[in-house]
Amino acid sequence: MAEPITIEDPDDPRLHDYTGLTDVELRRRREPAEGLFIAEGEKVIRRARDAGYAMRSMLLSAKWIDVMRDVIDELPAPVYTVTPELAEQVTGYHVHRGALASMGRKPLPTAAGLLGTARRVAVLESVNDHTNIGAIFRSAAALGMDAVLLSPDCADPLYRRSVKVSMGAVFSVPYARLDVWPGGLGAVREAGFSLLALTPAEQAKSLDEVAPHRRERVALMLGAEGQGLSRRALAAADQWVRIPMSHGVDSLNVGAAAAVAFYAVATGRPEA
Repeated sequence: MAEPITIEDPDDPRLHDYTGLTDVELRRRREPAEGLFIAEGEKVIRRARDAGYAMRSMLLSAKWIDVMRDVIDELPAPVYTVTPELAEQVTGYHVHRGALASMGRKPLPTAAGLLGTARRVAVLESVNDHTNIGAIFRSAAALGMDAVLLSPDCADPLYRRSVKVSMGAVFSVPYARLDVWPGGLGAVREAGFSLLALTPAEQAKSLDEVAPHRRERVALMLGAEGQGLSRRALAAADQWVRIPMSHGVDSLNVGAAAAVAFYAVATGRPEA
């Protein structure tokens, strides 16, 4: 059982994992290199633990000690208690949920390993907004997608913001990176997947018409907010698909579009 340790110095080296959480570029380099990520809030911390991630430490305000007592009691890792003011000094923002945990990362599976057992896969190109990554993973978990494949320049699903927005769903959906882009899509096709590129282009067929839920294996390709899929990615696809729009709207936010498309891929609309 770990007894909570009160810390009053924001420069205490034991708080190193939690310093500067708002510095995105720093965290992008530092967290993967140091093999850690930050879980924020009681539910997310518990989901990370339940998913088998090892806890390095917890940082709590005093009122969260009793709430997290069962977790604390089984932890071999240190638990640090700080005032809300000191937590803000250390992290760079007001920690509304009062509970943070530094977790150890797991080795990523290979794309080939995921493709061997999956039937419904999301493939993301250049989605580098952490909020969108989190939203996409939450929809992927809720709507039955089996895995997510990321191009090399996609944002880190385990970045604090991504984890928070996904409500811990990033722990439920396995993911891997395609090291070669878009060349890595060839391996997806060779594994038996139909590559469907989501685009608002007029020549794309509607999801209803394509009926992806009837196909044995589907890889749904989504691009970054605004620019969408690159020309090279679109050229590598087997088919272009779109979500029908009304009222002059040309497209949806990539997070919303992913949710609609995942539903179509997983189940489709009820038969008339």
